[in-house]
Amino acid sequence: MSSLALASEAAQHVVLLGTAEVAVSWEICKAIEKEGQACEFVEAGTLAAMHEALQRSGASVVLADDRILGGMSLNETLLRLTEYAPVALLGTPECGEEASRWVARGDVEFIARVGDFAPIAAAILTRRIRWAEQAQSVSGTPWKDFPADFAAILRHEINNPLTGILGNAELLLAHYRDKHPPGAAQRVETVIDLAVRLRESTRRLSNAVETGRRRS
Repeated sequence: MSSLALASEAAQHVVLLGTAEVAVSWEICKAIEKEGQACEFVEAGTLAAMHEALQRSGASVVLADDRILGGMSLNETLLRLTEYAPVALLGTPECGEEASRWVARGDVEFIARVGDFAPIAAAILTRRIRWAEQAQSVSGTPWKDFPADFAAILRHEINNPLTGILGNAELLLAHYRDKHPPGAAQRVETVIDLAVRLRESTRRLSNAVETGRRRS
């Protein structure tokens, strides 16, 4: 795990680049710089390094290369990564089809690893960063009255049970989709969608709290 030399001293956002090749990370960094976005870029070459970086850095957005998944399933990987930040998934077209439900929910965006994909990846990551900036533009909240570890407590107390809800709901959907009436599968999908929305709201609120405390 390392910070790439291209990082800007004025950066307010962290971009975690989980890629199999440093050259790929470098190309995407340069493309984001061309977009005019000041960021700190953290490179992680393994899934374990990505999780370690996420626990330390509070990334605004994550790029995940499907080639570093190892033995982890794509669904389980996305379930864990999206707990921390929106994910841009870099992979084969087949990988994109597998991740289509995540893309439809809005937690994940897909980038096909074909041709000159670096500018496309940069545009998607930059857009997510700008969305994060909008989500953090919360004012008038008495952040000073919150405990110093309020954001961490919020994430832990809500995201831990939510991860269990999402994981079990995904398993139910995968194993019983063809064994129950369509309405049953739709209800499970509704549970998943609502849980994802709640987790996204929790992440935005905790980020706003942390940002507000830094500014106060």
